[in-house]
Amino acid sequence: MIGRRAFLTYTSGTILSLYLPVEPGGTSPRLVGTAPGGSLDPRAITAFVTPVTVPSAMPITGTRRTRSGRDADYYEISVRQLRQQMLPAGMPPTTVWGYGPAAGAGGRVVHGAPSLTIEAPWNRPVRVKWINELVDPRTRTFLPHLFAVDPTLHWANPGQLPDVYGDRRTDNRPSFTGRRYVPPAQHDPTDPTQFTAYRGPIPMSVHLHGAVGVGDESDGYPEAWVLPAATNLPADHKEHGRWRDFFAAKSLARNGIGWGPGYTVAQYPNNNRPSALWYHDHTLGMTRLNVYAGAAGFYIIRGGPQGDGAVRDSRTGAVAVLPGPYPKDYQDNPKPGKYFEIPLAIQDRSFNADGSLFYPDTREFFDGITEPYMPESDVPPVWNPEFFGNTIIVNGATWPYLTVQQKRYRFRLLNGCQARFLILDFARIPGVRAWQIGNEGGFLRTPIDLAAVASGRLLMAPAERADVIVDFSGVPLGSHVLGNVGPDEPYGGGEPGADFPVADPDTTGRIVQFRVVPAASADLSTPPQFLVLPQPAPLPTESVTRRLALIEHSSMFADGPIAAMLGVLDGDPADGFVGSTHRMWSDEVTQNPAVGATEVWELHNLTMDAHPIHIHEVAFEVVNRQALEIDEHMRARLAPGSTPRPPEAWESGLKDTVVALPGEVTRVRMRFTQGGQFVWHCHIVEHEDNEMMLPLRVGPPQPGQPT
Repeated sequence: MIGRRAFLTYTSGTILSLYLPVEPGGTSPRLVGTAPGGSLDPRAITAFVTPVTVPSAMPITGTRRTRSGRDADYYEISVRQLRQQMLPAGMPPTTVWGYGPAAGAGGRVVHGAPSLTIEAPWNRPVRVKWINELVDPRTRTFLPHLFAVDPTLHWANPGQLPDVYGDRRTDNRPSFTGRRYVPPAQHDPTDPTQFTAYRGPIPMSVHLHGAVGVGDESDGYPEAWVLPAATNLPADHKEHGRWRDFFAAKSLARNGIGWGPGYTVAQYPNNNRPSALWYHDHTLGMTRLNVYAGAAGFYIIRGGPQGDGAVRDSRTGAVAVLPGPYPKDYQDNPKPGKYFEIPLAIQDRSFNADGSLFYPDTREFFDGITEPYMPESDVPPVWNPEFFGNTIIVNGATWPYLTVQQKRYRFRLLNGCQARFLILDFARIPGVRAWQIGNEGGFLRTPIDLAAVASGRLLMAPAERADVIVDFSGVPLGSHVLGNVGPDEPYGGGEPGADFPVADPDTTGRIVQFRVVPAASADLSTPPQFLVLPQPAPLPTESVTRRLALIEHSSMFADGPIAAMLGVLDGDPADGFVGSTHRMWSDEVTQNPAVGATEVWELHNLTMDAHPIHIHEVAFEVVNRQALEIDEHMRARLAPGSTPRPPEAWESGLKDTVVALPGEVTRVRMRFTQGGQFVWHCHIVEHEDNEMMLPLRVGPPQPGQPT
């Protein structure tokens, strides 16, 4: 059976009707009321009783001299399993994973989810030893995953389960022909006709999301993961991914940095525009699980010719004053009241009654599809096409509150959700003024009054960041809630409440409570409407245009999607209807820009949902968008009479993640300056983990690289 779904997408005043695809296609459930989750009802969680935690700065381990003779800030950071009070006090703590300074790193061992913020000066290298310490601290034996790992995907596969050709290696899609999936609780390891979720040591590969000009050996390639240096690694398990040895040798030759068991070392040049980046795991086929467990943190680049010091006050021409301060150095427990620049990581999670995180361990959770699963059908037994948690956490706590004075604050916002698009509704707060001044690529070209251009709302796709000044000076004293009117389901564009049901107002429709108190002193920061922001240098004219496709595949056995994919368009949609060809992770590289080339990528979204597309190694310009017409055979052409639509106001400047709306082509321009092996992918992490990610090779193949 082929899943079918009718839909209308409303964008910029234009209604686009898309014809239904026959194959590939798909369905997504429309959730009603509270999103399903674990055994803890989110309505049983008392909201707004926990103060917002302000992430401290990660302590620096020391200084190292680079090959070029420059000093670099050096960090030793490990990921560990810990217990954290995500739910309100009095409820059970939650087991999570978090990064923090490793033992001996300045004498401080503080891990958390999200983790401490790496503060990086512009153009000063940062070197990080990333250590996988997911082991029992007493016995040093490996810890199993908190969630069920689907072994039927193309994934890290440390146990080297054989593929359809009988090859035993890592980073492949294993074959389970003649066997049947059994949930872990029912699995009999002595029965050769069964298989279950992976329960072995956990691979990790850290990616700095937003890094520009970074070497590929430091980018956290999905096949460069490492297992922890545990005392009981199984004899048949590989300790690292296929690309680890190649990148380790390159790191030694290029940076003079050696790698060892259980760790990698990355070096970041920090020469992109000052902005808020974030670091998180990027292991092949497991990113959704490792990030959901908590392995993520902010990384903020400051200073330089396009940093805060380059912002001017239009009234005087002098350097403007942005809201501050922020935690510059490590502190045991930064007090929110003294900071006026605060990073806020917004994530969705679900919980069980014992405080543990809930993540589905069967495909049945998403749309009711039950056995037969792979290999008896084409449906993965554990993987879910998307996941929407029924609880919102901010900086690691469920529905916290933040006491703010009647002043201006600067919030560095991150949508760290799995698949959820957020639409933050500042208009719900009486008297508030919210101005966006930056995104992933640094400052915008001009401050954006959200009330004037977006009805006081801020759309954020997964992995997008926003630099926002919120003025509470006109807000009445008392408590006010920042709402979310994004959907509890896949987002396809449109107006909240008209084109899709908004999030449950009692749960996921609430983000954080602001408790407004009188200003303790005069606000010396510059009003946002008078800010003159530094302008990014324009990119050169492109020499190559690539027509790429975003595709969804439906099951031939059940009514539902089995994978999201990337591919290429088979012609020019300006000439008429053209088809597309999907590409898989294991296919030959087809996105291969030359070093120094400027290209425009045309992202033709042939699916029924929006996808946040992230391209590693570059910061790009959003050029425009244009409507497509899609026929019943999933062929696309430019909609007759359509014209390109300019980028949204909040997309000015540079970005590293862009929203590709359904039924449209989204065009982005970028320049590739760093040769090597990178990736591009959808940042709905469930999609990324199941084929909606492809290698991106800049320049020719490197001698000795894995094939």
